Amino acid sequence: MAIQRVSPASLIAIAVLASLAAGTYWLVQRTLPSDADRAPYVKQHIPDYYADDMVISMLAPNGVTQYRVNAVHMTHFEDDQTTAMTMPAVRAFTPDQPEVTATSKRGTLNADMSIVDLYDDAVVVRQPGPRDPEMRALSEHFQVLVNEDIVRTEKPVQLFRGSSVMYGDGMIFNNISRAVQLLGNVHGTIQPAELGAKRPPPSGQSAAPAASRAPSQTPQGPKTP
Repeated sequence: MAIQRVSPASLIAIAVLASLAAGTYWLVQRTLPSDADRAPYVKQHIPDYYADDMVISMLAPNGVTQYRVNAVHMTHFEDDQTTAMTMPAVRAFTPDQPEVTATSKRGTLNADMSIVDLYDDAVVVRQPGPRDPEMRALSEHFQVLVNEDIVRTEKPVQLFRGSSVMYGDGMIFNNISRAVQLLGNVHGTIQPAELGAKRPPPSGQSAAPAASRAPSQTPQGPKTP
């Protein structure tokens, strides 16, 4: 068997190529930043995803839908995990109670979906029930506390209940007890029917026409319609 001999020139060429490869690897390793030099990524308040015509259902502990949030458009932000919404609508479902709906032009949803803030032409409507007329509240901001089942505002509010109207500097609406508390400088007009003023006329007297009954003016102070 013939033995092939490697010439000195070939050995030199191999040595040069090996040295060049080693030098290139060393240079690449020196130019790459180390793990210690890499700055940690800081999340910014920028959108990380979008959605159109979204629907979010929030369930009660028994699995029944408690709240449903709809929006024409939503934008989720990566730093605080909040969601900005366009034309949001929040619906509260309570067994054996009229539905409550809150709408506005824009809104925000916090990271754990426990707080919904509604801004600009915000409206809260409680549908009429067997014994209660429709209730409608208007303000520039309403905050829905999902876990507490409360809708509140620190802004001036206008409250309609049937044919009565009230004004206040703020409002707290408990969706469980259905109690409404107006805060601050409260004033307005409550119709006699809302006060239970319908009583049978004394014997021998006829009832006064409804149109001639003057509306009752409420004193200032917190009220629960």
